[in-house]
Amino acid sequence: MDITALYQIFLGCTGITTDSRNCPEGSLFIALKGDTFNGNVFAAKALEAGSAYAVVDEAAYAPAGDTRYILVDNCLHTLQQLANYHRRQLGTRIIGITGTNGKTTTKELISAVLSQKYNVLYTLGNLNNPIGVPLTLLRLTTEHELGVVEMGASHPGDIKELVEIAEPDYGIITNVGKAHLEGFGSFEGVIRTKGELYDYLRRQGNSTIFLHQDNPYLREIARGLNPITYGEENSLYINGHVTGNSPYLAFEWRVGKEGEFHQVHTRLIGEYNFPNALAAVTIGHFFGVEAEKIDKALNEYEPRNNRSQLKKTAGNTLIIDAYNANPTSMLAAIGNFRNMQAEKKMLILGDMRELGKDSAEEHQRIVDYLEEYGFEDVILVGELFAATRHTYTTYPDAPALIAALQKNKPCGKTILIKGSNGIKLNTVVDYL
Repeated sequence: MDITALYQIFLGCTGITTDSRNCPEGSLFIALKGDTFNGNVFAAKALEAGSAYAVVDEAAYAPAGDTRYILVDNCLHTLQQLANYHRRQLGTRIIGITGTNGKTTTKELISAVLSQKYNVLYTLGNLNNPIGVPLTLLRLTTEHELGVVEMGASHPGDIKELVEIAEPDYGIITNVGKAHLEGFGSFEGVIRTKGELYDYLRRQGNSTIFLHQDNPYLREIARGLNPITYGEENSLYINGHVTGNSPYLAFEWRVGKEGEFHQVHTRLIGEYNFPNALAAVTIGHFFGVEAEKIDKALNEYEPRNNRSQLKKTAGNTLIIDAYNANPTSMLAAIGNFRNMQAEKKMLILGDMRELGKDSAEEHQRIVDYLEEYGFEDVILVGELFAATRHTYTTYPDAPALIAALQKNKPCGKTILIKGSNGIKLNTVVDYL
């Protein structure tokens, strides 16, 4: 079946699902495959559960004569083609966003600001991969005025694949840092891959990007594009400065050299979130959102999902940043924690995953940084940190740490919790 015919079927359905356990009445089920599952096996179940049609790519699961089954060559490619076709039919202006750190938070902030004026579709959670991006685009309706689509990467070519599906009109790279080095091969590989967003926009001609001018790596790869700049220099389109960080980020911003300063008091932890918030200001102002509404959106935004969250328990104050970790974000979090005004500081840090050959060096660098700045109350979790040279307490995994906390719980501390999601430091929170 060609994509135009499938698109007409899609328009008659109530939505897309790829999960046979969640099949709304009248939906279109697409049978995706993974390392440990084959969606074709569940096509019949999806139809029984409520789906109107099932797209499969194995003939054995498409009974002859049953028009509810749609046989294609490759279900994932079909999902992506359908999403791209839908995006083209609607023509909604789309902002593509990627970056090593902060892209999900920045996406949330941008969406919160733009929603003050527009009906905005944005990526839910971190559905930023070759499945999540198409599913996001297929949620577009004629009522949406703008789309904010997050794109993640762990290998060269990943962003190129996603931009060709989403075809963004505007782009922003939050930053580039040392993450997924195992897949990228080097920091230079990270820069090239994130830059695939710029490469796509450059080919479109006269494209607009939102550029963090303070980042030399981004400035270097932004040539040939129309940059709307933000940062600390007072000559930039939007400029500003951090005014507070104990514990929540506060900052001021203005338009150009002569603009009036606006004061923002966020509910975000960490000076490292300043560029993320300033990016939201920049994009909001570019699209005509009033300054007061920009400030309101940023003042009221509350982080979720273990990203820069502040939580007060009966015994301690927790700064939870346990969704992800890489050398760049880890150093930023520790540096911010060092500068915070708080007594009895304690750190619980977990291994940083997917660093490949640089793993041992980068973990040692973090430990050296802790010692250089005089942190004493430190717990390290995971085999990678355990292999470094240090004098801190270590545990092999989160369950081992929990067992220790049940016997000897800290009290009256301000505790930074950060590590890769796979270390599961989020499970430690309830015991602090």
